[in-house]
Amino acid sequence: MQTRLKSGISKLKRAFTSTSPNYLDVEPPSFSIASALTPWVVAMKDEYSALHRQGTWTLVPPALSQNIVGCKWVYKIKRHTDGSVSRYKARLVAKGFHQKAGLDYDETFSPVIKPTTGFIDSAKPGYVYKLHKSLYGLKQAPQAWFERFTSHLENLGFTASSANPSLFTYKSHNEILYLLLYVDDIILTGTSPPLITNLITKLQQTFKLKDLGPLHYFLGLQLQYHEVGFSVHQTKYATDLLTKFDMTNCKPSSTPYFSLSRLNQTQGTPLPNPTHFHSFVGALQYLTFTRPDLSFTVNQVYADWAGNPDDRRSTSGYVVFLGSTPITWVSKKQSTVSCSSTEAEYRSLASAITEVFWIQMVLKDLGVFLLDPPLLWCDNLSALALASNLVFHARTKHIEVDYHFIREKVVRRDIVVKFISTTDQLANILTKCLPSPSFTRLCNNLLLSFR
Repeated sequence: MQTRLKSGISKLKRAFTSTSPNYLDVEPPSFSIASALTPWVVAMKDEYSALHRQGTWTLVPPALSQNIVGCKWVYKIKRHTDGSVSRYKARLVAKGFHQKAGLDYDETFSPVIKPTTGFIDSAKPGYVYKLHKSLYGLKQAPQAWFERFTSHLENLGFTASSANPSLFTYKSHNEILYLLLYVDDIILTGTSPPLITNLITKLQQTFKLKDLGPLHYFLGLQLQYHEVGFSVHQTKYATDLLTKFDMTNCKPSSTPYFSLSRLNQTQGTPLPNPTHFHSFVGALQYLTFTRPDLSFTVNQVYADWAGNPDDRRSTSGYVVFLGSTPITWVSKKQSTVSCSSTEAEYRSLASAITEVFWIQMVLKDLGVFLLDPPLLWCDNLSALALASNLVFHARTKHIEVDYHFIREKVVRRDIVVKFISTTDQLANILTKCLPSPSFTRLCNNLLLSFR
């Protein structure tokens, strides 16, 4: 027998082909890649110059007693609402996970970091940076920035909301300004354009701010303005999500769930890459900010009493309207097992009422007051009776006392609870697998429009 090896014949092997990502369209994972691309080099130099200009650090010789914290570059592409590149942003971030409690952070602030590659002072190569101001990544950085910015707002006459410490209001005669702070992103609105312009000017005198103009894109949320009001959507985010998980060619479905398929902890084959699945579900969680119809499916639980096959906990679901517009919604597994459908509904009532009164506090801080008590719709008559009846019954004695604040609110007429049929209950979309006709009808009632 003559083999190919003896005959000098070799079998052709399939060549491996690979394509390198375009790091002008996606964020580079490392400094070595970014340093070879001009836009990223410019972004790093801009960031470094800004930190130096603001007096963030001083070069000092290292001391043996100091824990020197490393740092790295983090890259982000800022985009317009249509997905095109707005600018390239580089941020020098400290490796805060190297910090030691009591040594690097406590009530004082004096951490030391190691200069990053490519930005080492040639005259003092062994020196380190002693920080005079906070740097992204440090454990004390968020608190330091928040205290610095909010104290300045208070000096300008702003008042922090008691319901949301990131919400600030400023009142001057008949004019009012609202400022919402999320880390270092700011939303500013009010009744007086000149007052808004004046505030921006004052803030720019102390902080380096970039005015992006009218609000169109914020934390993945897109705002589209109409003749009356505006709508919020996440079209770009959803499209990017489909691209990331190779689903751009997937077929649409009339509902987001399949009632015969239910995840549990004991059946089926474990996923080969759980992290990939967790990443996908986490991304979908963010999509529920504008898609309440996805909330129940993403949480992967069945909504009926004791419906979860793993722990038999029920699901609470509610949606809160301000006027005719839904402003918040929740689909959440309850913390304890309920002994009856009445108990499960009663606990859901408690969750909804808590949210409603928090929203009332926010509205009060915004200067908006309700003329009538809030109206809550419930499709369980037994839960309604329990909320209105001060007598304890045998099957409800075990319910924690703190849940019975519902009765106090109802008796004081702080809230009105009424019955609604299960067919018309909007919260069903947050707690049940629904057939397509019912699902579509409730989506329409929630003012959801699909493109």
